[in-house]
Amino acid sequence: MFTGLVEEVGAIAEIRPAGKAIHLKIKSSKVLDGVQLGDSIAINGICLTVTAFDKSSFTVDVVPETMRRTTLHELSSGSPVNLERAMQMGGRFGGHIVSGHIDGVGQIISIVDEDIAKVVRLAAPPNVLRYVVEKGSITIDGVSLTVMDADSESFRISVIPHTWQITVLRHRRVGSTVNLEVDIIGKYVERLLGAHLPGSGSDAGGARMSMDFLRNNGFA
Repeated sequence: MFTGLVEEVGAIAEIRPAGKAIHLKIKSSKVLDGVQLGDSIAINGICLTVTAFDKSSFTVDVVPETMRRTTLHELSSGSPVNLERAMQMGGRFGGHIVSGHIDGVGQIISIVDEDIAKVVRLAAPPNVLRYVVEKGSITIDGVSLTVMDADSESFRISVIPHTWQITVLRHRRVGSTVNLEVDIIGKYVERLLGAHLPGSGSDAGGARMSMDFLRNNGFA
């Protein structure tokens, strides 16, 4: 589990193909503090497992499914990447709950300066946009950000200078693709309550949502 607060920007040191999979070596420093084999590190928001490490780098294995669903196939030697270690129990929770499991790939369609902020609009697939809500949380390449607003095809975020400078967001341009992870709570709520929503065709008879229903099921 992660928080979406990037600890450092590393760089791709080596990419070794293994069929449709790859072995990925990343140069880093801060995230190597206390690292052990089997630890989870988020790379551009993707939860991956440390399979080897030395004083200046660590290696992860990327399976074909991860290659298909993320932007990792676009990386090359020297590419900068956001890095975050798995959160520790008892630490400050500064972002939001991030699993490191990517929901889809988005594309930047505009970047506009608004005083000190960078306002970025991103196009996203329908399976992602259904969970994007105004003032909700979303993870972009592993960075926890707040949604300004959203429509049927895209959403906007406003990025403070600090976040822009210390993450790979500063390297993104119009047309760049990014990894997206929505707030996991929304997905679980939909799954748990979906059978009771109108038109679900469930054994519950499509019971309509109400405050009584929520209270009876422990949500209010």
